[in-house]
Amino acid sequence: MNVAKLVMALISGAFFYQNVYAGNQQEEKLSADVQASLHSSIINPIQPRLIFPSQEQADAWLSDMSNRLKKWVPDDFMRNRLLTIIQYESVRAGLDPQLVLSVITVESRFNKYAISSAGAMGIMQVMPFWVRQIGASGQDLLQVQTNIRFGCTILRHYMQLEHGDVYYALGRYNGSRGQATYPNLVFSAYQKYWQPAAVMTLSKSGEVKYISYN
Repeated sequence: MNVAKLVMALISGAFFYQNVYAGNQQEEKLSADVQASLHSSIINPIQPRLIFPSQEQADAWLSDMSNRLKKWVPDDFMRNRLLTIIQYESVRAGLDPQLVLSVITVESRFNKYAISSAGAMGIMQVMPFWVRQIGASGQDLLQVQTNIRFGCTILRHYMQLEHGDVYYALGRYNGSRGQATYPNLVFSAYQKYWQPAAVMTLSKSGEVKYISYN
């Protein structure tokens, strides 16, 4: 844990224990191939950017998601930066960004300093043992992009283990595989906050049009 960041969080009141639905991934022995694959997914972070077929779709998604996220992250710059990281890391991991937004909503309510009673850390509530398991020493789980990259990599790993079954993959992410409570919370967050929707914009000629970003 980065001591300086922890002290700053304590002073600001942002540090808290989240002990109801925070991630509690179970440590498991990884094969050499899986470990190498996860390791390569974590190292060498790239400057995040929105990944869409067109700039128009990227702008529509960012505008829509920014309006929805405002209740948790009021600062415009920080909100758009966070959304860019989430979308980039989700797509990079082969995950639906709307699902990742839903997981974060349940896990931390977008508090990057959240730490659970089980020791899960950061915005996606990653258990610290993953740093050792993946062989990526020196990674700071309270750094937002690092945490999201770990969280997306871990969730993708669980999706692969469960052959694409989102329900069971989410259960693994929470350490409660086969129990309905956590997946249902994520699905509820998806339906309430993060379902894709066409965005109304104005064309250069002033005509109203709707852009679909999903």
